[in-house]
Amino acid sequence: MGIQNLMKVIGDHAANAIHEYEMKHYFGRKIAIDASMSLYQFLIAIRQDGAQLQTETGETTSHLNGMFYRTIRMMEHGIKPVFVFDGAPPELKKGELDKRLEKREEAEKQRDEAKEKGDLVSVDKFERRLVKVTREQNQECRRLLTLMGVPVVESPCEAESQCAELVQAGKVFATATEDMDALTFGSKVLVRHMTFSEAKKMPIKEFNLELILKGFEMDMDQFIDLCILLGCDYCPSIRGIGPKKAFELISKHKSIENVLENIDQTKYPPPENWKFAAARKEFLEPKVLKGGEVELTWKEPQTDELIQFLCVEKGFNEDRIRSALGRLEKGRQNSAQVRIDSFFKPTGMVSTAPTAKKRQATEDKKPASKSSTTKKFKGGK
Repeated sequence: MGIQNLMKVIGDHAANAIHEYEMKHYFGRKIAIDASMSLYQFLIAIRQDGAQLQTETGETTSHLNGMFYRTIRMMEHGIKPVFVFDGAPPELKKGELDKRLEKREEAEKQRDEAKEKGDLVSVDKFERRLVKVTREQNQECRRLLTLMGVPVVESPCEAESQCAELVQAGKVFATATEDMDALTFGSKVLVRHMTFSEAKKMPIKEFNLELILKGFEMDMDQFIDLCILLGCDYCPSIRGIGPKKAFELISKHKSIENVLENIDQTKYPPPENWKFAAARKEFLEPKVLKGGEVELTWKEPQTDELIQFLCVEKGFNEDRIRSALGRLEKGRQNSAQVRIDSFFKPTGMVSTAPTAKKRQATEDKKPASKSSTTKKFKGGK
């Protein structure tokens, strides 16, 4: 889900932080990609006669098809992709995962009803809602990317937070995902639609966090509290407070604690045992591999092993795969080139380092002190 209505709020208050580009704009850039989100898109979009691509034995291959060809497409445009895979979800996300399970069960029921009625359009709609990336599909894509010579990072927790860490460490330029909470985790740049099917002809949408904070007139602490108030995966939001009201409240009161002291809680009752402080900590201190310790290396593809995997094991057409591998080699040469602006150091840049406050709910209501563990933004490559 990410953050509810965040894109609308950015459009209303910081429209200059959003830009649309073609893929070639990212020539020479290293991009950290939310792998699970990409696989989900491929499983939904890449179909034949309304069904996912499969081997003769019934194994789904849409995820491999999308990952293989889309990665080559990015590299042909000079992009150096890094795929980041999810680890175990945080405990705070359990409530959201339970809701998703309930929605899946309801979608299954509606699909079965549509089948009984012979309503094929509805059957297809509900089948898409039931798409879920399996552990085996994740493992197959890790194997594919490794054979292609593309680096893979295993996050201990959420892929978006790990991508944001790589951006902050200067290892990559941006996070590519559809989940807006990559910004809440501190990704300096977020790009959406990077792994969408080319057939959609959708431009890549880029969000600049520094410009968002300027437009909102907020620091990073306030932005995180706004995102929690809008609605995130880690805790419910206050019923009755929509995006416009949430923005007004944080702009005026600066923190959720102050909002709670100043709103009419009979009109806007906060959730029982509201764990907003734990959600805030999850955004400020996510469980990640430290970016400075992650080595990213792009290697030569293992051609024979790729043919064995895709053609022999998964039934792909060998002529097409060999042709694509020729494109992959040319793409590697393109992505090895360096952007000319990388030779120049930026000057006069405004720091976007968040000033995370140590909010302590003390009985004597002492003012919050400055935290020494605040995340810092660093330039992306």
